[in-house]
Amino acid sequence: MIPQPFEYHVPKTLAEASRLIAQFGAEGKVLAGGHSLVPMMKLRLAAPKHLIDIGRITELSYVRPDGDGKVEIGALTTHFQIESSELLKAKCPLMPEAAREIGDAQVRNKGTLGGSLAHADPAADWPAAVLALDSEIRVASSRGERWIPALDFFVDLMTTALAADEILTAVRVPVLPMNVEPSQPPRAGDSYVKLHQPASGFAIVGVAARVLLAEDGTVAQVGVGITGVGAKAYRATAVEEALKGKSPGSKHLEEAASHAADGVQANADLYASAEYRAHLARVYTRRALEKAVERASGK
Repeated sequence: MIPQPFEYHVPKTLAEASRLIAQFGAEGKVLAGGHSLVPMMKLRLAAPKHLIDIGRITELSYVRPDGDGKVEIGALTTHFQIESSELLKAKCPLMPEAAREIGDAQVRNKGTLGGSLAHADPAADWPAAVLALDSEIRVASSRGERWIPALDFFVDLMTTALAADEILTAVRVPVLPMNVEPSQPPRAGDSYVKLHQPASGFAIVGVAARVLLAEDGTVAQVGVGITGVGAKAYRATAVEEALKGKSPGSKHLEEAASHAADGVQANADLYASAEYRAHLARVYTRRALEKAVERASGK
């Protein structure tokens, strides 16, 4: 199907893009990589009168340390750039690992971090990762900019905390804590595991985890983000609470993972019933935790 007619705008700066969004309001839509918006326009599920293509705003494509123990990633950074970033591989390996699980090579070379997060598809990979990491998301408009905690960003099905005139511009992720002494195990580990939807590559269930071990080997901190299960990605706080302070043996990991779908109305579709999807959430949460614990233990 052919999209409805629209005016095409190509701003070269973030300030110019913000002015256009403020000018056109609800009649305008922001285009980044285009993998979500363009198919919706072809199906006429979206029919903007003005399309604002921010893909040429080079200031929004980067991966760099922010000087405060975190790494900042520009919204137009592609999945492949994140996958191949040596800085992220060393400092925040969860992000490259999640990027490798997205779509195929063509999708990873064109799709962007910011576009995926702003679209907030309930089966997208990035929401689980940014939630597990306690990330922050920067948004900007002609009124200024603000940082939104990832925990507050995802509101409902394809609905975020972005105001109508705001553009997602960057994501700030905490680095993986490491021991100063190289001879000691790292005591912190990241992981992302996923069951792929066979046609689209989206997550039937995807689980991101970060685990920090105390000196006595118990779990000091843990973050678990889950996508594909409910109407939006969510932080599995019941899993985290069940594991904190415990030794990360198989019994405790199994018990903690059993809470992965607590309080969530699981989705049902051709690939998984609600009951089976909740079961998969528990299975993949256990696998993500096991992998993160192995890495935190230096195995």
